[in-house]
Amino acid sequence: MPRTVVFDQTGEPDVLHVVDEPSREPGPGEARVRIEAAAVNRLDQLMRAGHFPRPFRLPHARIGCEGTGVVDAVGPGVENVEVGDAVLFAAVPAMDLDGTYAEETVVAASSLVPRPAGLDAVTAAALWVSYSTAYGALVEKAGMRPGDRVLITAASSTVGLAAIQVANQIGAVPLAVTRTDAKKARLLAAGAAEVFVSADDDVPAAARAFTGGAGVELILDSVMGPGLADLATAAGPRGTLVTVGWLDPRPATMPTQAPLTIHRYMSFEHTLDPVVVRRMAAFLGAGLRTGALAPTVDRTFPLADAAAAHRHLEQGDPFGKIVLTV
Repeated sequence: MPRTVVFDQTGEPDVLHVVDEPSREPGPGEARVRIEAAAVNRLDQLMRAGHFPRPFRLPHARIGCEGTGVVDAVGPGVENVEVGDAVLFAAVPAMDLDGTYAEETVVAASSLVPRPAGLDAVTAAALWVSYSTAYGALVEKAGMRPGDRVLITAASSTVGLAAIQVANQIGAVPLAVTRTDAKKARLLAAGAAEVFVSADDDVPAAARAFTGGAGVELILDSVMGPGLADLATAAGPRGTLVTVGWLDPRPATMPTQAPLTIHRYMSFEHTLDPVVVRRMAAFLGAGLRTGALAPTVDRTFPLADAAAAHRHLEQGDPFGKIVLTV
């Protein structure tokens, strides 16, 4: 029977444990995927810790919103994939039932995306959620254009690193924000045009200075919290602020300056829309072929060490994606 990571109560990483579960045959419109690697995301951490934004089943909840593998069975009516296809997928909206920390799972066949040719499983596992979020927020939602100056908070996070590369692929100018100077050199090497250190710099003032006082066209924020209103002052007239996360759990102070367009981008907002998914897949495929996009993997863990992977996420200050190998 395939091994699966589950948890029976919320709490610290050690609530995660491995069990054997029977294989499930896919129903109409479903496909079963033999998983080769699964990414560890902040959303997984929130679910395990009991801070998930919606109710989920306990006990025996599965976990993991992102994975890659090979289709090994399809249900009636499935036409978009075949047995043997290598795919990427997100197990949403029900990762407590279909989570990716497992040797196999059954998901809607419509959620499967072809894995780009030549991409190994570990790198592929680090691609879809982070890059679809960065692309969806910056391109689909905010309409990023060549030449736009884009201020990116939490730039060493997986979405932040993806946003740097997506901005460069478009021809925009990514400006990275990080807490300390420990990651400054790595962010410059990752493609940031400039790096601002929030512990040392007045970030909005530094961004305005970089732009000659004009302010940036776009802000991509993964932090929120009470510093949001001040951060927004880095934007120029008719600038755009897009929030994509809530790393700071404290209430956010909403900006009041005008004109400023504010978008709240929700994870997976576009990944259930097949028209946008087709654009995302084309954009990411082109970036991978040219080398403009290159997912960063911080560290890998075997599936049985999912608890250790979560501890590393919380305590290790990773640079890039943590991946479970199956």
